[in-house]
Amino acid sequence: MRVEKYTKSAEETIALAKKIGQNAEASFVILLEGDLGAGKTTFTKGLAEGLGITQLVKSPTFTIIREYTSGRLPLYHMDVYRLEDANPDELGFEEYFLGDGVSVIEWAHFIADSLPQEYLKITISRISDEGRKLEVEAVGGQYEAFIAEVLT
Repeated sequence: MRVEKYTKSAEETIALAKKIGQNAEASFVILLEGDLGAGKTTFTKGLAEGLGITQLVKSPTFTIIREYTSGRLPLYHMDVYRLEDANPDELGFEEYFLGDGVSVIEWAHFIADSLPQEYLKITISRISDEGRKLEVEAVGGQYEAFIAEVLT
């Protein structure tokens, strides 16, 4: 199942992500794809807000994984861009994916072989200075039900 959502501002992108965060469950996995500056971190800020996380959300570009634990569920924000030639199994991603929190993976195609079988994939495209198109694709029954209930 796939839906497209359009936002006209960063605030609208945050609001959409907040709605997803408010409805996310433990072991939820979200893949974020999009060009540099498309809004992946902005989206993650909204998701964190929806989870009740009060910590400042920053891009994990240089740390690979940032953990935020002050909300209803922990948020594990990962940027795997620099892992193209590395062995992601050594970082223990599976423990995050199967854990008690929500995992958000930016540039997930770089670790495709390490991803779980089911996930929510969101591709963010810039359509204007502030406008974004978010293509939300469910892979697996849990995520299809989620899209049907939360995003349609």
